[in-house]
Amino acid sequence: MHNFSHVEETGCHMDSWLQYSVILGCSDGETDLLFSWTLRFFSPVTDMRLYLFLAVTLMTLLTEVVQGAEKKKLQIGIKKRVENCPIKSRKGDVLNMHYTGKLEDGTEFDSSIPRNQPFTFTLGTGQVIKGWDQGLLGMCEGEKRKLVIPSELGYGDRGAPPKIPGGATLIFEVELLSIERRSDL
Repeated sequence: MHNFSHVEETGCHMDSWLQYSVILGCSDGETDLLFSWTLRFFSPVTDMRLYLFLAVTLMTLLTEVVQGAEKKKLQIGIKKRVENCPIKSRKGDVLNMHYTGKLEDGTEFDSSIPRNQPFTFTLGTGQVIKGWDQGLLGMCEGEKRKLVIPSELGYGDRGAPPKIPGGATLIFEVELLSIERRSDL
């Protein structure tokens, strides 16, 4: 809370103050951002242009932050649905997958299909990139998905040289061949 005792000492009345509050908020699903900005000034004509400029600038920056956050989200597309799905993948399951990985420009960097050897790993244990641990949850045997994985959920700024540069967005087409369910502990 603000102390306005200096207003009374100077002989100014609260009625002569202009007050504008700008409260902006956004969420990227994990972090909530809230900006609160209160503008108080004496001269509405002189200071209004400055504060209007600052408010527009702040809103522009916030828009850029929100758009940047949207670009960094994992995108999951269903390419083939399975009607009868008695079991869905969950953390701790051993998954057998076929996959093809590409960069945004279409360059293929890896695929299990030409080797005819499915990739096997335990979901949710950090054996694969975070985008896979998140994007393969709730998947049915026989289902196919397309994952667009931002670098933060892939290999990050360091990449995986020589085929995957730092900061690369990865695009995977995956097919879940089978789920080996571990007994609940």
